[in-house]
Amino acid sequence: QVQLVESGGGLVQPGGSLRLSCVVSGSILEINIMGWYRQAPGKERELVASITSRTSTNYADSVKGRFTISRDNDKNTLYLQMHSLKPEDTAVYYCNLKQGRTWNNYWGQGTQVTVSS
Repeated sequence: QVQLVESGGGLVQPGGSLRLSCVVSGSILEINIMGWYRQAPGKERELVASITSRTSTNYADSVKGRFTISRDNDKNTLYLQMHSLKPEDTAVYYCNLKQGRTWNNYWGQGTQVTVSS
């Protein structure tokens, strides 16, 4: 059984920073892809950033240059450092793990990020 637990969300002013963390427990395979997704009210869930087990990264155009995804395999933890936050970054952020022959998806419970003055 795989579990993902996010933390680090909150209320921040425009231009501010936050760091999200996601601790993964359970059976984690050597080859996997981890990522952060977000879902704003009335919108579909979208990929924010992803990182492979070989640390190859991918970012949504809307966050390039402002967000950085990283992982600490020794701690089984995924991070998302967010800078220059904008009101449009407001959403519930979800941690995701893909692994296995059929790329099974595992999700965290989500953490709210609100960017507002």
